[in-house]
Parts: sequence; structure tokens; C-alpha cells
Amino acid sequence: MRDAEPQEALPDSATEKAGGRRRARARKRHTVAKVLLASIVVLGMVSGLSTVFIYRHLNGNLTVLDISDKIVGARPEKKVFSGPKEPLNVLVMGSDSRDCAGCNIDNLTGGGQRSDTTILLHLSADRQRAYGVSIPRDSMVNRPACKDNNNNVIPAATYQMWNAAFSLGGPACTIQQFEHLTGIRVDHFVVVNFEGFRGMVDAIGGVEVCIPEPGIVDPAHGITIEPGTRKIKGQEALNYVRERYVVGNGSDIGRMKRQQAFIASMAHQVLTAGTLTNPVRIVKFLEAATKSLTLDPDLGSLTKIAGLGYEFRNIGLDKIQFITIPNGADPQDPNRLVWTPQAKDVWQKLLDDEPLTRRLTNGSISPNNVPGSGSPGHGPSPSPGSEADQQALQDAGLCT
Repeated sequence: MRDAEPQEALPDSATEKAGGRRRARARKRHTVAKVLLASIVVLGMVSGLSTVFIYRHLNGNLTVLDISDKIVGARPEKKVFSGPKEPLNVLVMGSDSRDCAGCNIDNLTGGGQRSDTTILLHLSADRQRAYGVSIPRDSMVNRPACKDNNNNVIPAATYQMWNAAFSLGGPACTIQQFEHLTGIRVDHFVVVNFEGFRGMVDAIGGVEVCIPEPGIVDPAHGITIEPGTRKIKGQEALNYVRERYVVGNGSDIGRMKRQQAFIASMAHQVLTAGTLTNPVRIVKFLEAATKSLTLDPDLGSLTKIAGLGYEFRNIGLDKIQFITIPNGADPQDPNRLVWTPQAKDVWQKLLDDEPLTRRLTNGSISPNNVPGSGSPGHGPSPSPGSEADQQALQDAGLCT
């Protein structure tokens, strides 16, 4: 890459202006944030002159969305903690808008934005642990009033699918729904589109997965993935994380667990020496990542993202756990889900910034312990666990 002309580093505000950072219009696993800090350090060691150019370019890729004028009513107050720091809660939403190239995985007709993935990332106040809590898109919940993309107020409604909020009002409506149901104040939000997700996977040379026999064969959707333990990327990786029809028990819960395992494996791959010491891979990864992200203004620059990443510096991969909010079949519709009483326990623990109990993290997935992966650098394979754990892995289409 050709070096930029020598010049002084710009202050953050000037850099953002020079980068032409896009502001999202109103209509318009975070893998592991500390990789962004490490990436910037690596880039700085490569070439101080190139880093100025690269920083401006990558910063200009980010889309920043201010939702302050879309909030209806009062938001929950942040709980006051006595320590020097407070917990951080980041709501991550995966966007598979039918309009972006490569995003319409299911080949559905019509435009518009959808979100089949919602994860709360909770970072403890002592910076010693982190949880990623997935929320099923088929959860039936009561949605509060929020605003649509034209700033019209959408009345509150009962018995609504979780992901309907994103379709109606984007991230602002989803955030209001989350806060209303949990009492947890969201500090930051990140929206990741699936086109950029594919680019991130390709940039690091693929992500290792273990696919049990007989593999994944879904003729109706043109998906065929061979069994075995290997790295996948490109469209195959997208198909893997989105497939739900012929894998395991065909449920969305199984797909979420498979997504959690994929994100955990991806995080481990990103943080390996083979990625962090490879400037070409780092630049390609950040190029894809920044193009795919929409963030709130307080997180809307590489400097700010790196600041969040720095908060993860003392958290080992074994201290990051992904779980799914406890749920069960909806008595009114077996094809829908409702949160069980244990879900309230999860949200209360996170609200109080207390460690989740073993009962609440049963079957969790960690970047240091990816199901079915016993290859070097991925940590030990999970212990056999209970029959329920084994069944959950099978239902997700993961190796046991």
C-alpha cells in the first residue's frame, strides 16, 4: 500500500471530518472488541505514515446512527456502582436487509431490513468477565411504543415476535423493546450486516467448524456442506450460520447455538498470532468489519472502538461465555417461543453485575472451548456433559 504524504496526526474530530465518515439516515460476536485495539497497534508498528491514511480510510467506512430523536418515553436509569468503573452493555444486532448484496440469504422477495440475530454483550465492572446473551427472534414479547423510520410513533402491542421491532423501527425500536423487558440500560449498540460478516470471515482465511455426518444438504435452498472439521468461508460460511431447515432439529434455537459456536471460533481465529501479526489480514479484516458496522455516536470511530476493546485486555477467552436466554415452547403456538422464569434471573444478575450461576450458564459456549473442536489453538474439546447438553449440540448440528 502506498504511503500517504507526511503530515501530523489529526485530532479525533478533525480526523473524522477528513475521513468523510458517513452518517446514517434515520431510515437507516462485536466479535471480540479487543482485536480492534491490537489491530491498530499492529498497524502502527508497520508504518506510521501508512497508519494515518489507513485510519482515515477505515474510519470513513463506519456508519454512525444517532437514535436520540427516536426514543419514545423514558429509558431505564443506569444502576449506580461504587467502584471506579461501571458495567457496559452493548446490544449487537445482525442485519440481513434484503437490499444489500449477499444479505438475502433465504432468497425472500421484497425489500426492507430484518434482524434474525440479537445478542446482549455484558462486560462486568471489574473487567474480569463478559457474557453474550442471545435472544431468539421467535420469542413472543410485549413491544412498547417506538418510532418507525419516518419518525411516526408505533403504538405499543402485545404478543409480538421479537424481531418485528427491528423491521418496524430499526435498532432504536429493538433497543426500546430490550430495555422495556429487561430493565437494563443499553450503553452502546452495533448493527452488523451479513455482507460484511462474510468479508470478515474471508479476511482471516476462514473459520474452523466441525460438521457432523452426513453434512448439510438442503436442495431447496441450494446448500451443500460436506461433513468434517475444516475451515469454511465465503458463501459457504454464510449458509452455515443461517441454515435451519435440515440441520439438527431445524429450530432457531439450534441455529443460534451454532452461530454462537461460529462466533467463538471466529474470535479465537482473529486473536491468533497468525492473524494479529499479519498486516495484510488485519487490514482486510478491518476493511470488511468497518464497512459492515452501524454504531451509536459514542462508539462511532476507530479510536472509540479501540477504547472499548481496551476494556477487554484482562479478560481471558475462557471468561467470555455465550448463552441463549432461557426459553420454552409457546403454549399458544408450538412454532414460537416464550422466555421461562429463569430468563428473569439472567437479566437480574446482569442488572446487578453479578456472575451468572452454573445453572444459568449450563451449555454455554466459550471462544476457548468450541464444541467439536479439538484442534491446536482452540483449547480443549468440551467435556461430555449431561445428556441434555449433548442433545443441544446435536440439535444445533454441532459435533459432540
